[in-house]
Amino acid sequence: MRRLSLVLTIATIGALAPRAQPQGRYERVVVGDPSPSRTVAPAARGTNYAVTSMSMYATLAAQKILDGGGNAFDAIVGGQAVLGYVLESSNGIGGDAVLLVYDAAKQKAWSVNAEGTAPKLATIEWYQQHQNGKIPVNDSLLSGTVPGVIDAWYILLSRWGTKTFGEVLAPAIDLAERGYPLSRARRPATPDSPFRKYPTSVRLLGLDRGWKEGEVYRNPDLARTLRRLVEAEQQARGQGREAGLRAARDRFYKGDIAREMAAFSEQNGGLFRYDDFASYTAKVEDPISIDYRGYTVYKNPSATQGPAELFALNLLEGYDLKSMGLNSADYIHTSVEAMKLAMADRDTYLGDMDFIQIPYDVLLSKRYAEERRKLIAKDKASAEFRPGDAGVQRPRDLTIGGDGDHEGDTSYIAVVDRQRNAITFTPSLHSGYGTKVAMGNLGFFLNCRGDYYSLVPGHANALAPGKRPRSTLQGTLALKDGKPFLVAGSPGGDHQCMMTMQTLLNIVEFGMNVQEAIEAPRWTTNSFPSSPFPHTMHPNESIVENRIPQAVRSVLVRRGHKLYVQGPWSIGSNAAILIDPASGALSAGADPRVHAAALAW
Repeated sequence: MRRLSLVLTIATIGALAPRAQPQGRYERVVVGDPSPSRTVAPAARGTNYAVTSMSMYATLAAQKILDGGGNAFDAIVGGQAVLGYVLESSNGIGGDAVLLVYDAAKQKAWSVNAEGTAPKLATIEWYQQHQNGKIPVNDSLLSGTVPGVIDAWYILLSRWGTKTFGEVLAPAIDLAERGYPLSRARRPATPDSPFRKYPTSVRLLGLDRGWKEGEVYRNPDLARTLRRLVEAEQQARGQGREAGLRAARDRFYKGDIAREMAAFSEQNGGLFRYDDFASYTAKVEDPISIDYRGYTVYKNPSATQGPAELFALNLLEGYDLKSMGLNSADYIHTSVEAMKLAMADRDTYLGDMDFIQIPYDVLLSKRYAEERRKLIAKDKASAEFRPGDAGVQRPRDLTIGGDGDHEGDTSYIAVVDRQRNAITFTPSLHSGYGTKVAMGNLGFFLNCRGDYYSLVPGHANALAPGKRPRSTLQGTLALKDGKPFLVAGSPGGDHQCMMTMQTLLNIVEFGMNVQEAIEAPRWTTNSFPSSPFPHTMHPNESIVENRIPQAVRSVLVRRGHKLYVQGPWSIGSNAAILIDPASGALSAGADPRVHAAALAW
């Protein structure tokens, strides 16, 4: 069917004359199909492999490893190592991570939990006595957790990979030594920033020199730290590949690098000691899942907000979203109200499963969703905090109003290979440059995930020594008929679940391709307790991109939503890879809102 276009011509001076004899000045506006299939960026399509990440450097590094015979697990380690250098403000080896993995050989999904743990000296009583009952927010070693990323690397390589640390870290080491040209958006922190009180950070970022666009930024300290891992691997290589991988991992957590981190912490007011690093281990777990309209949607089970998306999907499954229409007032209202209920359950029930029991048998049930769905009013937004009754009573910890932050600074990378191994990898420092503290001369910043803990005893996310905080980190793995269909993820702090859910629904409900699903206008809400201390809730506050029509926004306001309208391309930064169930072809998408990059072959 031929596309029709409507031509509007607006006269500005005088009457409109025939085309052959125009009089005066005029403007001719061509209004095309209101729902064009064209996207800002094309989806990357291939049949062999696909990679997408928040940086072209990371995407190319992963591609290089795939072209060199590596599989998805090798490639994602190499890609994320580069990602941690070129986007060092949002992730790196001082960070934490969550991953979902599809093992094609065993046709099984796994969760990798590389969230950090609290130091053994970190207790609620200590912060009450020494910090006036407050946790510093994205500042100082007192807001940090033990880094988990390198142990995630080790798990990927030792359990599923084929390459050595030396092979997969080569691109990151080379780039950190040679440097890369800075863009306007990628310049290190400004000279008058809070980093000034941390000399190691001033030195690492070169704050005394001032950076300009196009200058080459190097991090030789990081290159040396990565080389130390490779050196340990090479010294143990006579004992086999696995022994080498373990030696590299142990040099970070049990060797001289761990001792340097512990000494630096003790000298600079931190609570980390050597045993906190030596006793750390990331965990491989069974993921949790629901069925959504014939798709099996997986999330990490422990110390993550990811399950909240499953709670919301269960609620939304009871509506005909397609008939509502994408981003109609009914659609956004219903979705926002579902997320409020899901996030109330997140705050009440989710945490580290080594310390608490999470009643997933109730929370993930369709019957529970049916009862919760009754709370969603068709024409009125709810300003209440309304967790459900899942059979466990826990105290609340929230602040109404104030300056609490729902944002975060995270990164993302996903890879699918020829065998259809699929990985979604969400690494982070939590906020920009994490604690703001560069760890000695090691070339990286420590995450600040510790400011997520609650200081209310008995809360699901209450601080305890060795406990993982309930992180905002999450990703999506979806299967169709038992085969991988989608991997997706997004930076964005508390908003991450809403970003990946919208991408999934855009594909499943509205038939979009992966790039269209990523580029579609977005909404989000802050009407639930924020993850960072002091866990601030902004009742009925929602945000939309201004591509959401004014008429829709007016209806939302009348229903009680306190609406903030942002720029047309301002919410979230998604990336995803879709595997066509019929042909097996790959489509990778990357968000034009940021400098994300996708490729496929």
